[in-house]
Amino acid sequence: MNFRYSFQQIVNLKNNERTQAEWVLSEAMGQLRTEETNLYGLFEQKESLQNEMTHVTSKSVSISQMLTMQSYMNHVDQQIARKHQDVKQAQHVVLKKQEHLSERMIDEKVWSKAREKAFNQFQSFVAKKEQDALDEMATNRFKRLTY
Repeated sequence: MNFRYSFQQIVNLKNNERTQAEWVLSEAMGQLRTEETNLYGLFEQKESLQNEMTHVTSKSVSISQMLTMQSYMNHVDQQIARKHQDVKQAQHVVLKKQEHLSERMIDEKVWSKAREKAFNQFQSFVAKKEQDALDEMATNRFKRLTY
């Protein structure tokens, strides 16, 4: 007698949903890492520009060059501000995807526990049937020996 769980397709579906949620979370975390890496690159660019401005100011330099460098510095600062927003948004997405994955895992666990419970009931039923069959055989044997 084989165990067949009537809701096995639902258990499989919940497993697939959890797997998909893991993939989506992994993708969101990759996007967050990309945004953080880009932000780090902007900080390095700004630091390099600051060092260059410090080096250039020790020499005689035209005002137009200084204004150009300052304008570029302001542009980099604006990019950094935007990138901070992108990082915050990516962190928010990661949190949402983590919550979604958590829900999927709980859902899968509920259905897996239900399957496990049904399997245990099935095993108990099979064990009882086997015991009943053994008892019947022992009773028949005893009856034959006593006549």
